[in-house]
Amino acid sequence: MATIEAQSVTDVARRARAAGRRLAAVDTATKDAALRAIADALVARAPEILEANARDLEAGQAAGLPSALMDRLALDERRLAGIASAVEDVIALRDPVGETIEGYRLPNGLDVQRQRIPLGVVAVVYEARPNVTIDAAALAIKSGNAIVLRGSSSALRSNAVLAEVAATAAESAGLPADSIGFVGGGGREELAELATQDRYIDLIVPRGGEGLKAALKGVATVPVIFAAAGIGHVYVDASADLDQAVEIVRNAKVDRPSACNAAETLLVHRAIAAEALPRIAAALGRDGVELRADEASRPLVEGQGAVVVDARPEDWDTEHLALILGVRIVDDVHAAIDHIETHGSGHSDAIVARDHLAIRAFERGVGSAAVYVNASTRFTDGGEFGMGAEIGISTQKLHARGPIGLRELTTYRYLVHGDGHVR
Repeated sequence: MATIEAQSVTDVARRARAAGRRLAAVDTATKDAALRAIADALVARAPEILEANARDLEAGQAAGLPSALMDRLALDERRLAGIASAVEDVIALRDPVGETIEGYRLPNGLDVQRQRIPLGVVAVVYEARPNVTIDAAALAIKSGNAIVLRGSSSALRSNAVLAEVAATAAESAGLPADSIGFVGGGGREELAELATQDRYIDLIVPRGGEGLKAALKGVATVPVIFAAAGIGHVYVDASADLDQAVEIVRNAKVDRPSACNAAETLLVHRAIAAEALPRIAAALGRDGVELRADEASRPLVEGQGAVVVDARPEDWDTEHLALILGVRIVDDVHAAIDHIETHGSGHSDAIVARDHLAIRAFERGVGSAAVYVNASTRFTDGGEFGMGAEIGISTQKLHARGPIGLRELTTYRYLVHGDGHVR
């Protein structure tokens, strides 16, 4: 049986490197069997997992964790079943390892193939989301990578049990020992030690707020793909279908406000504001949303049932992760784009419009990882995108953008076949 015991960060990383070399050669059937064993174990050991999570929740409540973090931390039978189902979804996905991206023959007769291979060892650093423990482990296994998991101290008990469940199940199904490693959620010194294990770790994916991002930027020698904050926007154009606009804005803000793909700012074209904003404010007011309105929009959203306060300059740059929405009137789609590119995080932004010229301007002008036309930002998710699960949402422009799934956890090599060729 695998155990998650106290080990130094270097020991965990070194063992993961050894496991990763063997895991890269494991066939798809064995990897899928390991994932199936993990899904089954999550169900079989649910009482143990939920008991550990209850202890984390008690500690979080005593420490005064914000409601958004408490929501991210909480597990119940439904959420645990959803985590197991996501593992089953990963099983159903095509294994990217060994996939030929392209192939060609050179004039000299050499056959060249560009082929997907695992990165090797991936470390994931995350805050108060126990589901990431399993999502990340499942994606790493399927893509042939060993993984080192480092959750936050607020979810230490939950993460430790989940990592042990996954490691034990995977090893029992034939995966190399130490394919799933766990670091215990210590302080900044531990994070810095993990971020400098470039001898053993090939990539770090941090999934958390700007504080985590800043802490890693200062010390990391391992390559990093930042799964950054989500300051998302919905822009309602003058040409918008207002019925659609009301539902899209409401879903983007209310469905799960603690998620990184929730909207934080509503932008409305000046020509339609007097008609659109009272309707939107009334719908949001029924869900208890606080509106932080600019000077022009405040008279239009007051008296509709929502709490309304004056927007502060910092509100446009804040990921509230709560039932709080900034509201601003803009002159046109280009002003909306300017606002998004100035204040957004490059995560998920949407336009509600019928005018194809406005839509085209938005599509070309907004450089976010996910851009939506007449749809809610809440779809930016590995499961929703058909990836089974995700490790995080990348807002960077190199290597991977948007949900980080199987293919984003691979690199490629050139495989060259000859017949006695020399140069």
